[in-house]
Parts: sequence; C-alpha cells; structure tokens
Amino acid sequence: MSRAFSTITFTPAVRAAQEQYGSRERNSLFEEDSQERNAIAQRERAFIPDIDTFFMSSVGANGWPYVQHRGGPKGFLKILDDHTLGFADYAGNRQYISAGNLMNDDRVMLIVMDFAHRRRLKIWGRARIIHDSDEPQLLARLQMPAYRARVERGYIITVQALDFNCPQHITARFTEDEFAAMIETKESQ
Repeated sequence: MSRAFSTITFTPAVRAAQEQYGSRERNSLFEEDSQERNAIAQRERAFIPDIDTFFMSSVGANGWPYVQHRGGPKGFLKILDDHTLGFADYAGNRQYISAGNLMNDDRVMLIVMDFAHRRRLKIWGRARIIHDSDEPQLLARLQMPAYRARVERGYIITVQALDFNCPQHITARFTEDEFAAMIETKESQ
C-alpha cells in the first residue's frame, strides 16, 4: 500500500524527474508506506484547529492553476469527520474564481500553515460548495459567530490525501497575539 499523496502526485513525469535528479530511490519509500494517510488522524486533529491561514488551489477550465489565501480566526477550518473538512466562505473581492473553478473540476489542494512553529500540512481533496438555502444546518456548523464577516457560502472538502511537509524553508512569522504572549513570558521571567 502506498501513501495516498504519492498515488496522486507521483505521476510518470514526476517519477522521471525524481530519477533525473537523484531522489527516486528515497521517494519510492512513500509508495511502500503501510499508512495510506487519507483520513484525518490525531496529528491533524491537534494541528488544524490552531491554524488561522491556509492556501487553496483549484484548476480553471483552461487548465491554469489558481491559488487563493484563506484566513480567519483560529478554528475556522473545521474538521467535520475523519474524511471531511469545511469552512465558511466570507464576502471578499467578489471575483469567485475558486467557486467558478469548482464548477468545472472539484479537485483542490490546501497548504495549511503554522508559521510560528514552522509546520505545514498538505491536503488533497474534492470540494463542493454549499449554500444556506440548501444546507442551512451544515453551513451553520462552519460559521464562527464571534467573527464579524458575512458568510456567502461554505466549502466542504472530502480528504483524499494528507502529508505533513518538512519545515526546512518555512520562515517563522508570528501573529500579534503570539508576539504579545512571547513578550509577556519574557517579562515575567
């Protein structure tokens, strides 16, 4: 059994590139991993509720990829069950590129970031859009009542693969709250 992400990403062209650049042998170990990693496990359950930002890619009908930043209060990306994530889509610039792309191709990828701790989780999934008129109870589960933004729709993502990625080139960055907590800790010592 292989990791779900290697099944999705290690296409013949990717394997050829790995061979060309000398990493094929090391990467073949992903294909022999006994853990498929296509379900939200304890490690992801500990990580996801603490994030406040991620990037979501989709693909347009013309084949061009599109990446959009998604942000909100910690916990805005919700774990709905072992295979499902969701988030409320708040009013923004009204271009609807991700929403339009999903009308053609439901595949998405999330890069979920924790800059302060230099951690990154990659999630491949299939997304669908929900509206209050169709699924009000599900959309209500995605909302953050204390967050003062208008919800336009929700995204439900069925997880296909997950992979934590190496932190080597992630620059540590801190939110105001994280920075304030560091100052407070330093001053109390």
